[in-house]
Amino acid sequence: MINESIKKDVDILLQLFPKGFVNKNDEFIAIPQTNLYFLLGNVNSPLELKCKVLEWFSRDAYKSQHYRTNWRNEEYRDKILDKINAFLGTHFTREDIGIIYTYLGNNINRKLCIMFIESNYNLEILRNENT
Repeated sequence: MINESIKKDVDILLQLFPKGFVNKNDEFIAIPQTNLYFLLGNVNSPLELKCKVLEWFSRDAYKSQHYRTNWRNEEYRDKILDKINAFLGTHFTREDIGIIYTYLGNNINRKLCIMFIESNYNLEILRNENT
């Protein structure tokens, strides 16, 4: 069951991903054709939902290869990046999302992800992680 504190934000995601849905396992399936999804069952706050979007959608926005042609893959990656930006109110570029995926993708570092979000998405926090 979806936590009450994130229902409004989940509704926004559903608007951004018109073919998306929440299944009986509390997974947000954003794009069924490419299996772009994450689990909502363990999300208890809007901050955690933002983390999930960055952690689980950054790969598809940066380097996914779902299609046979490069132009279709680039079009798909741009579409996902646009939806991430629309949801978070950001203006990440392809280069930015590459950095985000490198340091936050696949829930590799939740603590750093929270710091990044709370810093108003200051990419220097991620860039300094490598130094």
